[in-house]
Amino acid sequence: MADRPIYTPQDSMHLWGLADPARPRWVGELSLVANARSVGLQYGDSWLAEGFALSEDLPLRPGLYLPRDKDCAAGAVDDARPDRWGERVIRKFERSPRLSLLEYLYFAGDDRYGGLGVSLRADVYEPWPSAPIPGLGSLDQMAEVVRKVLANEPVDEVQQRLLRPGVSMGGARPKSLLMIDGEPWLVKFSEGEDLDTELLEHATMTLAARCGIRVAGTRALRVGDRHAVAVKRFDRIGHERVHAQSANVALRAAGEDLGYPQLAQLLRRLAPADAIAAQQQELFRRLVFNILVDNTDDHEKNHALLRQADGRYLLSPAFDMVPSAQGLGYQAIEVGERGTESSIDNALTRASSYGLKKDVARAIAREVASAVDGWQAHFRDAGVRDEDLAILSQYIDGENLRSQRRAFAR
Repeated sequence: MADRPIYTPQDSMHLWGLADPARPRWVGELSLVANARSVGLQYGDSWLAEGFALSEDLPLRPGLYLPRDKDCAAGAVDDARPDRWGERVIRKFERSPRLSLLEYLYFAGDDRYGGLGVSLRADVYEPWPSAPIPGLGSLDQMAEVVRKVLANEPVDEVQQRLLRPGVSMGGARPKSLLMIDGEPWLVKFSEGEDLDTELLEHATMTLAARCGIRVAGTRALRVGDRHAVAVKRFDRIGHERVHAQSANVALRAAGEDLGYPQLAQLLRRLAPADAIAAQQQELFRRLVFNILVDNTDDHEKNHALLRQADGRYLLSPAFDMVPSAQGLGYQAIEVGERGTESSIDNALTRASSYGLKKDVARAIAREVASAVDGWQAHFRDAGVRDEDLAILSQYIDGENLRSQRRAFAR
């Protein structure tokens, strides 16, 4: 990697569309607003003429779009920023006289999630430079750099090149990119907690697939006596990049509350007409699964929509599914008429929001419950340790979830 240039703080930068990275397109100007606490967007004339609205709250019209809240960026631009882990890496690695949200967007670099990029120039797309993505042979070295960041130890410049700060749109777990079989995968590392969480994520995702849920591909990778988990990027198709919106951005842009029923209704507007029914059923299936495996961290940034060639949107493959091991009894976003209560009965109160009759919704719940009923055997086959199974069983096989599962499982 060439030496990083010396960065001088800028109050404005430029947003680029990278659907075809070989032909980047200038979208418009980003600027600091709200006393440098937020970032606004103004579309350029060429994008107004031939581009698309990045989200429903950023229609193709002239003028400066401001974010709804402080400390965020306008509309779908907010999904191009690094997550909390990425911000932590930037704070440690980048020597900048200022770190506003605009700098975070810039330092996220060219590997960020989705199909947008940030450059200092409007005439040429020049992202913040980065080294080539490392391969599997660098996994242990990457894990060591993560350990140093977590421990707040010095990291030399060569080691810094192993981590990417902008590859995810939500979360604080350590992560970066890894090349596997010639394709970029997101790889997550342990924070040193008691549970082998990364292996549990792989086991949970593969169990979700057995429940008929479309999931991102995962691989469990041994690191010392624990694991990392690699997740195949779904915002890349070959060399092309896919424009994406989190449910957080999409629902707020539509003026909706944050919840599964609201996202199901939004799909009626955003999805292709011939895919709406299947998409809504898929979302309901994911909700039931998350309830039954105690995944209560299913917040609005753990659901995403991917833009299709016709301009419509489809749900991304499911991701970030892992038991919370807390037994909270509440999901992160709305489930049904009883708010966020973690129960299938609560989910069924809003079955019509998914275009489902109660008997069809119950049939889906039965399918998922039947598959989840064998979770311990599935996790054991995935290599999960007995001590981790014992911890999870307190919650997944606790009275609340087990009774729900058995009420529906065949």
